[in-house]
Amino acid sequence: MNRIIQHPAALAALLALAVQPMTSQALDESDFNFDTTEDLLQVCGATGDSPAALEALLACRAFIEASVQYHDVVSDRKRVKRLICYKVNDTIEDGRQAFLTWGAENKGNQTLMNEMPVVGVVRALAKARSCK
Repeated sequence: MNRIIQHPAALAALLALAVQPMTSQALDESDFNFDTTEDLLQVCGATGDSPAALEALLACRAFIEASVQYHDVVSDRKRVKRLICYKVNDTIEDGRQAFLTWGAENKGNQTLMNEMPVVGVVRALAKARSCK
């Protein structure tokens, strides 16, 4: 899932994506504490017309990539089952979109929204790319 960062064209696409206008959501500096899944959803849903949109997009992508890398390392051990089975050509942006979709589907569930954000990311990616 980390391949996109290695390509200059992908970085250009990321920057272009960051300035695209989308539905705006107000960001609060406390959202960047990543205390809850809801905080991370706020950051990942930031749009091109919010003041911290680029920083939010990069922070979101970094959080998702780090979560997936941790999952990969931990699940590499023989006794730990993989929860996320992404495809070779999946990108971090695919992961972000899966997380946002899952977040929208579970917006009213305060139990899920109050969990640690890494749990929300893994839940979302496991739903989008389950290991059958």
